[in-house]
Amino acid sequence: MGGPRVTLTLVPLLDETGSGPRPKSVMLTFLGIHLLGRPVAIYSGSVIDVFARVGVSEEAVRSTLTRMAGTGLLTRHRHGRKVYFGLSERLAAVLEDGRRRIWETGAVNRSANGGWTLVAFSLPDTRRGDRHDLRRQLTWAGFGLLQNGLWVAPGARDVTAIVEQLGLDGHVTVFSAQPAEPTEAASLVAKAFDTETIASRYQDFLEKWDAGRPSFPDDLTRQLMLHTDWLHVVRRDPHLPAGHLPRDWPAIQAETVFRKLDEDLRDGAAALAAGTLELLPVHPAG
Repeated sequence: MGGPRVTLTLVPLLDETGSGPRPKSVMLTFLGIHLLGRPVAIYSGSVIDVFARVGVSEEAVRSTLTRMAGTGLLTRHRHGRKVYFGLSERLAAVLEDGRRRIWETGAVNRSANGGWTLVAFSLPDTRRGDRHDLRRQLTWAGFGLLQNGLWVAPGARDVTAIVEQLGLDGHVTVFSAQPAEPTEAASLVAKAFDTETIASRYQDFLEKWDAGRPSFPDDLTRQLMLHTDWLHVVRRDPHLPAGHLPRDWPAIQAETVFRKLDEDLRDGAAALAAGTLELLPVHPAG
């Protein structure tokens, strides 16, 4: 994904801790597909129309849009009697982060770099809340707990934004390292990461989209739900080196399925979007 400041923003925005994507995540996916990189805002009625096709009520859509505008994630534009919503600079950065995660970073880490980033910290009980927030942010940033107070992630990870936002300068130590005998990189993966759970998410995706091929009204909604499900998986994947994972690691097949389905749906979804979504040209944020 992108720089640490964007990654840091993802936790409170997505809040995906359950077994599947939440409605707000579907909204973020929708905005990422249709508004990211374009100086436009979208008519609220268009959003309601599309979301109704996947079973989301008008009330839920209006409530989500209003909350996102109220927290500065969306910009509001009025044209006549209609209300349109555009991306704030902050939200555009988050959505761009997701785009890079899908199309540039990918689901499979084939890097030959054997380096690791380690984060150590010690906080008193009086800062228990900060300790909880730090653990949550590190998990989201792809770190796993190696042992008490010591977290590890593959490759070079910049956690400066996490530390600064939580006000933990002086409490956190960050360094790069290479495993040395008798420690092996594979043992770091086994100790710090729940690879069975990570693999099961990809297997669930395959079961739904490769084996089951869920039924949605049209290519526009199929594309929306495909991307939502895929982001739900890859954003919770610490992107472990493929060389330390089983050869049949399901992310490989799952990414192939995702890209093939996306290619199949792209033209039909774009045609439907052109005839369904009412857009308003706006000046770019910032």
